[in-house]
Amino acid sequence: MDVLVLIDKLDDLVHNAKAVPLTDQVRIDREEIYEILDQMRATIPEEIKQARWIVKERQEMLAEAKRECDRLIGEAREQAMREASQTEIVKLAEKQAQDIVEEARRQARETRLEMEDWADGILSTLETNLDRFLVAVRRGRERLHERSQETVVAGIGPLDRESGDDGGYV
Repeated sequence: MDVLVLIDKLDDLVHNAKAVPLTDQVRIDREEIYEILDQMRATIPEEIKQARWIVKERQEMLAEAKRECDRLIGEAREQAMREASQTEIVKLAEKQAQDIVEEARRQARETRLEMEDWADGILSTLETNLDRFLVAVRRGRERLHERSQETVVAGIGPLDRESGDDGGYV
């Protein structure tokens, strides 16, 4: 599941929580929050794994482009050596070899730049998603902190977790 969808779910859960009568506190199903957080923990590593896969694919494509460039250079050299016996043909072969090498380098450079742009776009999207996730988590924590502070100011104690006593509030 997409991290942004999970963040929206968490935000909706906090925003739509039922209010505790006569207080600014709300009741939130702890299990729902834990379930969403578990899904987030499972989703974020997957997105990071995808970003790493993209980088690996880019590196493999660059290596393939270099191998192709080397192959073309080798072919150009072989061709030039075969035709070295005739002066005019030698000059033509050297020119063609140089053209092939320049074309191979141009293609390799172009492929590398395209892959870097593509990988940068994917990583940028991942960075944006992670930034949104952090903003939503901070916003949720701030809301919980504000409610906790309001509870302290109102003189209402926190839920006694050991005994299950909630101070008489439902």
